[in-house]
Amino acid sequence: MHIHADSALIAALATDLREARFTSESIRAAWGVAADNAFARGTRVPALRALKNRTDAVAVLARLFVLGIAQPTVDVAAALPTVGIDGVRTLGLVAGDDVCAPTVLIRPQSFVDEAGAGEWWIASDLDETALGGPLPDDHVLGVGGASLTLAGLQVPTPAGSVFDLGTGCGIQALRARRHADRVVATDISENALAFARFNALLNCVDDIDVRAGSLFEPVAGETFDRIVSNPPFVITPRRDDVPAYEYRDGGMQGDDLVAAVFAGVGEHLNPGGIAQFLGNWEYRWGTDGLDRVRSWVEASPVPLEAWVIEREQLDPAEYAALWIRDGGTVQGTDVHERLLDAWLDDFSHRNVTAIGFGYVLLRRPVEGEPTLRRFERVVTPIPAEGTIGAHLADMLAAHDAVGGLNDDDLAALHLVAAPDVTEKRHYLPGAEDPTVIELNQGSGFGRALSVDPDLAALVGACDGELSLQQISDAIAHLWEVDPVALRADLLPRVRELIMGGFLRVASTQEIP
Repeated sequence: MHIHADSALIAALATDLREARFTSESIRAAWGVAADNAFARGTRVPALRALKNRTDAVAVLARLFVLGIAQPTVDVAAALPTVGIDGVRTLGLVAGDDVCAPTVLIRPQSFVDEAGAGEWWIASDLDETALGGPLPDDHVLGVGGASLTLAGLQVPTPAGSVFDLGTGCGIQALRARRHADRVVATDISENALAFARFNALLNCVDDIDVRAGSLFEPVAGETFDRIVSNPPFVITPRRDDVPAYEYRDGGMQGDDLVAAVFAGVGEHLNPGGIAQFLGNWEYRWGTDGLDRVRSWVEASPVPLEAWVIEREQLDPAEYAALWIRDGGTVQGTDVHERLLDAWLDDFSHRNVTAIGFGYVLLRRPVEGEPTLRRFERVVTPIPAEGTIGAHLADMLAAHDAVGGLNDDDLAALHLVAAPDVTEKRHYLPGAEDPTVIELNQGSGFGRALSVDPDLAALVGACDGELSLQQISDAIAHLWEVDPVALRADLLPRVRELIMGGFLRVASTQEIP
């Protein structure tokens, strides 16, 4: 059964969900924090126990559409009086007569962004828990960890147009529409496109342009202010006996699909336009994974600025086991072992030693050559992942403001330490001087940097009153060192602190 985007029936369904107070908060209150945490780990028994014998609308809808459990038709009819049983059957949401069996999931998804707090209802296919086994190849995923990560990464500044490549259930398109005038969403999966249309209407967004097609084919000749994508980046063996899920497997060998996104994105960006996406890349014998990514940027037919952040690395066996479990195959079974062997054969064929996962931000320069090329590993926990989009926007603005300054102009700036920056000093017992001085960032990527006394003293003195030159000269006088040599040592590191968000230009300062 396929989902149908009947606008009148979907509007009636939205009315019923709203009247039932079918929200994340209400569901969490209904089954409790412990059951909610267990459900997040894939266990629904505590939630079912908490809702036992309840026939109120929240309990019935939570069992039906969140947990994927069939419910008596009479209870569903009472919970959805406006759309009615015939309506939800017509929409393709349930099947059966005396008992309504869910054919899809509809889960509330709360969010907070720079425009405020809100909640969506997101429909998707039944997951492996509801199905009781492996997923079908055309499965449409709901809001998972990667979806939430990418949504939080989107820079929140206004955009005229956004292209969501590989929209899936449509979550990125909904997020983008909150700060964009026009959104185009594409996918190769007709099933995914049906869910994207349904979810847009369910959340009262009726102007997302949904198109079918692969990669950049549906937008040939078009350009956008933003491109966002959670592409099917999972590296999967191209063999008939290995399931290829449309939502995660791109149909290409190795990391070729991610490389194709790098290759094609530039010509579809307006000058100053930004592309953001997630990706995997292979480490091969003698080749660093981030160096492979760097080569993709350099090979782009349209010059691009790049900020690539690798968040983790997995060895081939870990990586394969992760995605085999994701498809619903239980570890320890013969099928699991066969699939693991196929994955390891595929990696061995290309001499893959590890797989990296990370965030990609590409920008087309307004004019001239690219000035930002940053490839880094940030594996520390992020303090608040939903704030990363704003942090990225701030850091791009900082780069644009000071990246082109020469050393004399940089030294003339008055800087302040960011309000979330703290300092830690570590001493050996009885020692007068610290052995380690560490600057810690409370927001953004939560970076922790070890610094020497010179740089620590400079950051401590950055309150906007004195210029960098004046602070550097004062430290040189205090330490009795050559001021020219000290300035030459400090300024490159100050640039890095500005780009990382540790230091900011004072609000009263005009940048040359």
